[in-house]
Amino acid sequence: MNDELKGEVTRGARALVVYPQMRGRSDLDPEARLEEAKGLALAIGLVVAEALAIPIREPRAGTLFGEGQIQNIGVACELNEAELIIVDGSLSAIQQRNLEEKLKRKVIDRTGLILEIFGERAATAEGRLQVELAHLDYQAGRLVRSWTHLERQRGGFGFLGGPGETQIEADRRMIRDRMGKIRRELEQVRRTRGLHRDRREKAPWPIVALVGYTNAGKSTLFNYLTGAEVMAQDLLFATLDPTMRGIRVPGVEKAILSDTVGFISDLPTQLVAAFRATLEEVTAADLILHVRDIANPDTEAQKRQVLDVLADLGVLGSGEDDGEGEAEPAIPMIEVWNKWDLLDPAQAEELHEAIANRVGETIVPISARTGMGCEALLDTVGQLLTEDSKLYSFVLPAADGQRIAFLHARGEVVSEEDAGEGEEGPLLRLQVRLSDRELGRFSAL
Repeated sequence: MNDELKGEVTRGARALVVYPQMRGRSDLDPEARLEEAKGLALAIGLVVAEALAIPIREPRAGTLFGEGQIQNIGVACELNEAELIIVDGSLSAIQQRNLEEKLKRKVIDRTGLILEIFGERAATAEGRLQVELAHLDYQAGRLVRSWTHLERQRGGFGFLGGPGETQIEADRRMIRDRMGKIRRELEQVRRTRGLHRDRREKAPWPIVALVGYTNAGKSTLFNYLTGAEVMAQDLLFATLDPTMRGIRVPGVEKAILSDTVGFISDLPTQLVAAFRATLEEVTAADLILHVRDIANPDTEAQKRQVLDVLADLGVLGSGEDDGEGEAEPAIPMIEVWNKWDLLDPAQAEELHEAIANRVGETIVPISARTGMGCEALLDTVGQLLTEDSKLYSFVLPAADGQRIAFLHARGEVVSEEDAGEGEEGPLLRLQVRLSDRELGRFSAL
């Protein structure tokens, strides 16, 4: 790498964002993609000097862009005094190196940028391990023959300076050894998580998981419903590590609300694998709330990205088509149409009609920022958690506090009365509505 490129790019640096618009790809609007890329750059403390969409007819093996396009990028850098170029796409190691040599500036791709954000935001030991594993996997593919070692290894920090930096040799054997060690540590974390999940399975409360595209407002809704103070800002990936809190739900007494990492289009494969354990929390949920930024013009494309990830996790059932080209969910799901307060009256009326026409789907319009619709959402959650409940009669010893508490917490106790004396003392007769799943948990106590 050239000497001019060895210096660190710091927070506040001016960056040029370039989106290579590939021919034949129409799943995302170029303007929406540029806005998302700018949001990613802002999330890591960079100043976006300019953002450009550049059509690519045939990607060049060595540089991705054509010579004329590279010259235009260089001119834009000069005019905007940009010291960093962010390519909102995937670059090979050779493409990245060649672009840096031609443009005399640091170049990173979408994967590198997202790794930066994850590296800064991961707050738990598990999150930091996941980021470091993803970063090492990414770096292993960047090792070309002319490089004898990496300058630094930061557990996720690729170009922004930060604490905890240690010098390491960057040959592939060392990286493989470190990755092996991290995988073993993560496996232990997964086993521990599995034990916690088993413990929650026996606990008398259903789990409701929030999922959605990043910046859809999941953490804002989480804070409103739980009174917590999870970081909630207009930033992509404002929160990474899963957070759980108890909430009151009509007919259920208490439920556990779980906030998960936001999804994003073209999430690097390294991160999909690394954060699978975090997302596996969704698979243990009794109900999923899919939070959508309904005011975003790209909301349908974002929905498809979320459903694709959920399908990979096995959350969407057998893959049977529902007639609309989408798989039926194996876990009940509510679509939460958030940011309703940002719609103009005409848009709101149009979407109300759309909700009325979506037969077989559960959709609740809300504004997590103002609280509009949140009570209706809780009512809907309560209805879905109790809709398959049946009436059962139980006679239990009055001293059996654990099972009596379970029935009060997980079921709807219709009546409770004395049932005489038994071998263990006074008995109680309880008429309780329970779902099949809750009945199974009760029987396991």
